[in-house]
Amino acid sequence: MVMVSALAVPVGMSGARAERPLLPGVGPGDRRVPVDAAAAPWRSVVRVQTNLAGRCTGALVGRRTVVTAGHCLFNPRTRRFLQASSLHVLFGYDRGEFTRHVTVARVATDPGYDPAAATPAIAADWAVLTLSEPAPDSVPALPVSTGLPRAGVPLMLGGYSQDRAQILMADRDCRLLGESAGLLVHDCDATRGTSGGPLLVRTADGAGWAVAGVGVAAGNAPAVRNFAVPSASFAALLAKDTAAGQP
Repeated sequence: MVMVSALAVPVGMSGARAERPLLPGVGPGDRRVPVDAAAAPWRSVVRVQTNLAGRCTGALVGRRTVVTAGHCLFNPRTRRFLQASSLHVLFGYDRGEFTRHVTVARVATDPGYDPAAATPAIAADWAVLTLSEPAPDSVPALPVSTGLPRAGVPLMLGGYSQDRAQILMADRDCRLLGESAGLLVHDCDATRGTSGGPLLVRTADGAGWAVAGVGVAAGNAPAVRNFAVPSASFAALLAKDTAAGQP
């Protein structure tokens, strides 16, 4: 995730050792727990890897469509986005094993998002990946919520965090705090590596989960205040692809 700010745990009394600093985006109570990468809705959460050994998280939202964070696909050396041929999507990733590896055929990012800018437009930090082949039949696409969730609504957020990169970790007990500068503000514990992970909200019928946004930024200031790009920012592109016959 893009780091907005990171505060360390205060040093204790004289003679005591300093406590371990908090990870950016993770509170002292750290609600993240391992989740089953083969169970719903987590089986629809994927690991996005690059040929440069970078990694992030993504979500399957169509048979050949994954959403993630734009900054995950940026090469700071060339100051350009990586080519689709440099990207890989792993389904069911757990401790080095995965159920399917799929390459990426096409990448779309927001024209207004430039990670190399002095002040990147974080609200435009999203990317849509078109896979070279359909996702496994056992992995359902998550629905995409285009409405703005109300403050206080229960959420979940999962991904492949930097500190537990080999397993899928999730905060299953967090809430939306509100909206600011075009971003969803939430208190889900999440840190580097979780970028692009789906911010999940209950579907209207309460039977499942939908993507309300993708995680893009994290910080502790002093309570957890993390940020996600709302799904409405890229829903129009998803609808356009569907209308054009893209699966």
